[in-house]
Amino acid sequence: MSYPDLRITFLGTGTSGGVPMIGCSCYVCTSANGKDKRLRSSILVQSNTTTLVVDTTPDFRTQMLRENVKKLDAVIFTHPHKDHIAGLDDIKAYNYFQQKPMEVYANVLTQAALHREFYYIFTDDKYPGIPSVNLNTISDKIFLVGDIPVTPILVYHLNMPVLGFRFGDFTYITDANRIDDTEKEKIKGSSILVLNALRKKGHISHFSLQEAVDLVEELSIPKACFTHISHQLGLHEEINNELPSNIQLAWDGLKLSV
Repeated sequence: MSYPDLRITFLGTGTSGGVPMIGCSCYVCTSANGKDKRLRSSILVQSNTTTLVVDTTPDFRTQMLRENVKKLDAVIFTHPHKDHIAGLDDIKAYNYFQQKPMEVYANVLTQAALHREFYYIFTDDKYPGIPSVNLNTISDKIFLVGDIPVTPILVYHLNMPVLGFRFGDFTYITDANRIDDTEKEKIKGSSILVLNALRKKGHISHFSLQEAVDLVEELSIPKACFTHISHQLGLHEEINNELPSNIQLAWDGLKLSV
């Protein structure tokens, strides 16, 4: 299978509360370094002809404006938690300018949450100006978005099934603390792996920093970026200095070519 050249932009790299966190005056939340300002986790994936986002966070509108995204072909969802779906309403701007429904790719679990949270999108009696979507059901099979083949990777967020995605040599996984061996095989051979690394201390449903480092080394990935970061992890520059040379913390606005 052939893959187009891709450009990846990190739209957000923070955990569900973002960084700075509301009401917090810790040394990370009050940092003057722009790389310590983290919107909720999402990426933009672009080929020469296709543009898609993975997850529409509560910061989706801000992220699209910041990156000046004039055209959007599709949204792919990882799982139904609110910090990954809450911005879906704002795709209505693309409906208006592109004059067509937005292609949305999600598993059955996430589709149920979309129907519940955005019930007005799916009613028979629609009022003017609401978002328009075309729901596409995904599972473990490779699917195509424009000219971009997408390979789903099943991971677990405690007991919740979450989908990571491989785009050519780039693999993106967020909200996970367990990956079975069969799914690890789908990751092997990636030139870049993105993993969630919430904090140093262990967590019930997210990889810790050391667990994420261990997984990169286990899979022999040449380059890795960590995302879905909380203020508890520490300052961007300090943590980066502790990491192996082939691993870095991602930051909002980081751009990669694959």
